[in-house]
Amino acid sequence: MYPRLCIYKSKIKSNAENLLKLTKENNVEIAAVTKVLSGNPEIAKVLKEAGIKMIADSRISNIKKMISKGIEGPFMLLRIPMMSRIQEIVKYVDYTLISEIETAKKLGAAAVKLNTSKKIIIMIDVGDLREGIWFENAVEQVGEFLKIKGLELSGIGTNLGCFGGVLPSVENMNLLKDIKEKIEDKYSIKLEIISGGNTAAIPLIRSGKLPKEINHFRLGESIICGTDVTNDLKIEGNTDLTVILEAEIIELKEKPSVPIGEIGFDAFGRKPHFEDKGIRKKCILGVGEQDIISSGLYSLDEKVEILHASSDHTIIDVTESDINYKVGDILKFKLSYGCLLKASTSEYVEKVIFE
Repeated sequence: MYPRLCIYKSKIKSNAENLLKLTKENNVEIAAVTKVLSGNPEIAKVLKEAGIKMIADSRISNIKKMISKGIEGPFMLLRIPMMSRIQEIVKYVDYTLISEIETAKKLGAAAVKLNTSKKIIIMIDVGDLREGIWFENAVEQVGEFLKIKGLELSGIGTNLGCFGGVLPSVENMNLLKDIKEKIEDKYSIKLEIISGGNTAAIPLIRSGKLPKEINHFRLGESIICGTDVTNDLKIEGNTDLTVILEAEIIELKEKPSVPIGEIGFDAFGRKPHFEDKGIRKKCILGVGEQDIISSGLYSLDEKVEILHASSDHTIIDVTESDINYKVGDILKFKLSYGCLLKASTSEYVEKVIFE
C-alpha cells in the first residue's frame, strides 16, 4: 500500500557503526535517538546490535513499546518530564533530562515511594533558548536538586541547534565544561555524564576541538538519516538512503505552470509563488502535508521538480524527466529529518522494514 516508508536496517546499522567508531576514538558515548522512527523496536534492536548501549527517545510511549518488545536499556527520556507522566518515568526510564526543580521533587518523591532512586541529567541552557537552567545560574541551582531524596545526579547536558539554531562551538562546549568543574568543586561530587549535544556537534569531534570533558552525545538524525541539517551537511561515511518514501501517481496531465486568477493563501496560510514556464507535464502524488513536508522531499529522479502540496496531494513537474511516467507509477524520495519525522508519525503512511 502507498504511500509507504521503506526502512533499510543494514544501512542504519552501518551508519551507527561508523559513528561509534568516530565517537569511541574520542571517548564519547552515544545515546541513539529513536524518535524519528517512532521508537520502532526493530530499529532499536539493530542499533543495539551495532554496539549502541543507550537508547534515547522523547516519548515515554515509545520507550514502553521498545521495552515490551524485549529491547534492553538503559533508556534516556529526552523531553523534559511532564508532571502527569512521573509514575511512568519512574517505572520505565533510566536517565531523565530535567530542568524544573518542582518536577524533580515530584520525581524524587515517586522514586522514594517505590523504594528506588532515579538518575537525572540536569539540562543547562548555554544559549539556544530551549530547555535548561540558564548557564549563569546553573552552579547555584544544581545545589537545590542535590537535596532531593530519590534522585541521583548523573551529569549535566545541553541542547543546541534545535530551537535557536545555535551551533555547538568550542566556546559553548567549554562553558558546559566549566560549569561541570564548578559543580564538582562546590559540591564535592563527580559527574558521570556531560552530554554535549546532538548531531550538530559532530563537526567538533572531527575537527579535534571537542573538550575532552564532553563524553556523551544524543544522536538521531546522523544515524537514521545520515545527515546534519543544522550544519547543512551529509555525515562523512554515512548513507542518506536509509529510509525512502514511495508515493503513487494519481493524476498526470499537461497544465499551465501558473494558476489562472488572483492568488491568495493556501490551506496552510502560505502564499505560493509560481514561475511561468508555459505548459508543463505535472503529476499529483497520493501523499500530502498531513503526512509529509513537501519541501523536505528529494526525488531519486533528479529531473523531477517538487512544486507544492496540499493536505492530501503533492504536485510535481516531470517535464524534464527521462522517464515516461504514467498514472499508477511509484516515485521514490529521500526525506529531510523533519519530513521523515512527520511521515513516521502518520498512521496513513505504511512502514515496511527491509533487511
